[in-house]
Amino acid sequence: MDLEVRRLKLGEKIKELRLRNQYTLRQVAGKTGLSIGLLSQVENNAVSPPVATLLRIAKALDVNIGYFFREEESKERAVVVRKGERKKVFRRMPAQHEQSGYTYEALAYTRNAKHMEPFLVEFEPKKKEELIFLNHGGEEFLFLFRGRLAFHYDQEEMILDPGDSLYFDSSIPHGFRALRGKKAQGIVVLYSEE
Repeated sequence: MDLEVRRLKLGEKIKELRLRNQYTLRQVAGKTGLSIGLLSQVENNAVSPPVATLLRIAKALDVNIGYFFREEESKERAVVVRKGERKKVFRRMPAQHEQSGYTYEALAYTRNAKHMEPFLVEFEPKKKEELIFLNHGGEEFLFLFRGRLAFHYDQEEMILDPGDSLYFDSSIPHGFRALRGKKAQGIVVLYSEE
């Protein structure tokens, strides 16, 4: 488990919210579409959840995804997150894809009650067959500023180069992979009306 994930206490925060709402793991699983086993692993910090999973959990527990990245509540209407204050999380895929993870850094986690959630994301190179597809309600925007990235979406592959941007309905399963054996980096903004 990543040191930053431990410091953020993601599992503890999720379990605390679940218990505060008097939900069982089965009820949260029903609300999120995630398995009870995965939710238990997340709560016990055995698994670092991807953004899409955190987004589902946040909605089920009636909080904004930024709740998991901040250490204290902020009442500010405008917030600055300094470079050294970003919350960095490494997402490692299942054992058969050990080298196929990505990192994301929450860029506005201190702002409460927001509909958009921006992240700095670093995509690892991987083979097409190693792709893991995710989906979640809402929309996403990506601006790629380093590397070359393949975006897989609804039976289609789109290649992005530095300076390219992408906007899509994130309820449709999608996946990313960096190309040419090098990492790619971009800004991803998740939007949800809920």
